[in-house]
Amino acid sequence: MEIDWPALRAAAVDMMGRAYAPYSKFPVGAAALVDDGRVVTGCNVENAAYGVALCAECGVISALHATGGGRLVALACVDAAGAALMPCGRCRQLLWEHGGPTCLVDAPDRPRSMSELLPFAFDVADLAEITGVGDRPGETVTDAAVDVPAALREWIGRGTVFVHTDCDGGQPVWSAYWERSAGADETEAGILEEGAYWPTSTAAVAWGRVRTPRVVVVESDGSLAWAGEGPPPPEIGEEFPA
Repeated sequence: MEIDWPALRAAAVDMMGRAYAPYSKFPVGAAALVDDGRVVTGCNVENAAYGVALCAECGVISALHATGGGRLVALACVDAAGAALMPCGRCRQLLWEHGGPTCLVDAPDRPRSMSELLPFAFDVADLAEITGVGDRPGETVTDAAVDVPAALREWIGRGTVFVHTDCDGGQPVWSAYWERSAGADETEAGILEEGAYWPTSTAAVAWGRVRTPRVVVVESDGSLAWAGEGPPPPEIGEEFPA
């Protein structure tokens, strides 16, 4: 998806002018591109009880879900001079939750991915690894944290997700893609969605399980392992020890 950074920055500047910052005198505006093409915005809102002040990014996340949900693709945040402003630690966690590792954030030198701004992030995969949350029938924590784009929700439960090793900035990572075909008996092919980069296979598998019960891990040597629901299909045989 093409990102119009000048437009995002302009929208952030406009929101900065609407900020409520009587205590710090430090107005902040933010604007973000969503995966369906719309733009959501926010500004900081302070409070006499300083600790309950809301950052501009908090407003962006609220606007994201108030207007239909989705995933953040890119965000610009600016100060009173219109210069790029980096999110605080809390907001980086919020942006990771709702945009993931590939979400881009405008920085003074260049747009940077969330994986750069928040390495070794804590997310739903860490919960799933310890508690199993998101892996049992009826639980929706993983759905909420790793949202399926609206245009693809009719495909939930269909197709196959292939998880594989990759490289990002010289670092080994895991990635995945969601394929239409669900086995040798189905001829329809084509990629529905490409995943992000994750530091662990558990996170990549969790992304896949939200989409379909068929999750296959492609090892670095090309061999296949089953990480989906139920016993491995005959053509795969081996289970992946995620």
